[in-house]
Amino acid sequence: MIELGQGPAPSDLIKDVTEAEFMAKVVDASKEVPVIVDFWAPWCGPCKTLGPQLEAAVTAAKGAVKMAKVDVDQAQQIAAQLRIQSIPTVYAFYQGQPVDGFQGAVPESEIKAFVERVAAMGGGSADGGLGEAVEAAEEMLAQGAAPDAAQTFAAILGEDPNHAGAYGGLIRAHLALDELDQAEAILNGAPAEITDTPELEAARAQLELAKQAQNAGPVAELRAAVEANPDDHQARLDLAQALHAAGETEAAVDALLDLFRRDREWNDGAAKTQLFTIFDALKPNDPVVLNGRRKLSSMIFA
Repeated sequence: MIELGQGPAPSDLIKDVTEAEFMAKVVDASKEVPVIVDFWAPWCGPCKTLGPQLEAAVTAAKGAVKMAKVDVDQAQQIAAQLRIQSIPTVYAFYQGQPVDGFQGAVPESEIKAFVERVAAMGGGSADGGLGEAVEAAEEMLAQGAAPDAAQTFAAILGEDPNHAGAYGGLIRAHLALDELDQAEAILNGAPAEITDTPELEAARAQLELAKQAQNAGPVAELRAAVEANPDDHQARLDLAQALHAAGETEAAVDALLDLFRRDREWNDGAAKTQLFTIFDALKPNDPVVLNGRRKLSSMIFA
């Protein structure tokens, strides 16, 4: 593994931020590195558990992300502007905009995955860096040498069976070879310790999208169906899946955002679920993800 430095001291990464400081220490600061904001209050029981877990995950990211702690009792104007109705609420800011977030207490594994995802938006990594062999295998995969990449990822797993990056890479290599059954078998056989890691979440999403692509309908016919009946939500969802299968990812996201705007609860929130599947399949700092998450957040919190 490539060892990184110890990174900034926790005091430089995690700060209490007042309402007057919010613009400078959160919004402006997020233009340099993602900033996670923990909205809490002294009387909030779940906050006392979530806060330390979030701080530990941010510290482990070694400077790839920072954290601001905001007491909502002392920052009521900011809380009102962001429509915070319950705590704990956590927002991630990047490039001056809220790009991700969650409410309430969540499992520690989800907190770690959230911080990893946010850190990656800024091009950082919360896992201490990837091995040179993984980087080489990723390069092979990017150049279309999927068989060679698969062999290299498998060799890495022979040395470190719990290497999430190699596991995710091996799954993606088999997807590139159109070997969906093999990819799914590898995913299902992953060690329990890494099943919730961002690398395997991404591979899981990519596998789901690959399965959808096998049954995707013709884009032209589905687009005509939506134009003929804009309230045909199933046709709009099918169109989004077909667009993604055709490589038109941004258009697929736009179609799903339109569906969410029209009826966010339709089919158990199918539009939001499909959006998150696409977001998870891409790199967190992909412009399609950043723009899509920002637009979705603006709809959710409007």
